[in-house]
Amino acid sequence: MLGKAMIDRLKAWLTEGEQRASDGADELRLAVAALLVEVAQVDGHLDATERAAMRRILQQHFALGEAAAAALEEAGERRAERSTQLFGATRLINGRFSDAKRVELVEMLWEVAYADGVLDPLEDAMLRRVAGLVDVSDHERGEARRRVLCRLGLDAAH
Repeated sequence: MLGKAMIDRLKAWLTEGEQRASDGADELRLAVAALLVEVAQVDGHLDATERAAMRRILQQHFALGEAAAAALEEAGERRAERSTQLFGATRLINGRFSDAKRVELVEMLWEVAYADGVLDPLEDAMLRRVAGLVDVSDHERGEARRRVLCRLGLDAAH
């Protein structure tokens, strides 16, 4: 579990613009958080349901406590605001994630996109783009979507 030290490093990195994580884990987590934020806000708003989904996903996938997940989500939001391109985050993920982990990332993104129970066309387009950038095939992206819809109980509606 990550604690105050990780949060402090993230804040320092964001305010100083340095990538100082010794093993790159903080940088990788931040890239994932930024992608989650990108999907959540592509439709022009980031609501409480999407925020809660992002924090839950970050807690589960990175074994974080509530405060650390909230700090990571907020750091991801600031990172997404500063970045105009997805390439940096997706390049890092391609270099560090296995094929299975990249598919898992796409599932995480689908969960955020469907957090409010509705898939906006902009969210769908963003997911297609990100999946392509992280080398997840259309078939794998579709299967990830299907698993998320089943998990969220939305499969009959979509």
